[in-house]
Amino acid sequence: MSAKLQEVFQKQQQQQNQSEIVADDEVLQLVGFMVGEEEYAIPILTIQEIIKPIEYTRVPRTPQFVLGVFNLRGSVIPLIDLRIKFGVPATKTNEDTRYIVLKDGDDTAGFVIDKLNQAMRIEKKNIDPAPEATTQDKSLIEGVGKKEDRIITILKVSKLLERDF
Repeated sequence: MSAKLQEVFQKQQQQQNQSEIVADDEVLQLVGFMVGEEEYAIPILTIQEIIKPIEYTRVPRTPQFVLGVFNLRGSVIPLIDLRIKFGVPATKTNEDTRYIVLKDGDDTAGFVIDKLNQAMRIEKKNIDPAPEATTQDKSLIEGVGKKEDRIITILKVSKLLERDF
């Protein structure tokens, strides 16, 4: 191979490597999941764990979206159905249903999701702010991420974990 050709290949390789290297502070690491037909994501570091559905105990006088509480290794954790909270008709649990246990400071809760998708990295430049219609303080939406041909709603974990019941 000629020296000139070798030089071109090296330059091309360097450019590819530089475009693939993105500083960690410019990338958000998320876990994607489905609720109904919509794809949502939350920051990966807020997830305590993801489990298959287990038995829970109903708690009287709670909103409809609070299914009850469950015991996770000695901790009693509230269980919230995101379908009901988001106004999507409830469905029966199936083989894809999971409980995603989130933690933010001292707040912990489990959320019923329809399907776990994948871990993903989205560059912050590909995340738009929440739409204007949802920017009031009570909004659960942190932003809207674009990944390939998909639009992913990124949720605010602190708002999800707020006890509004």
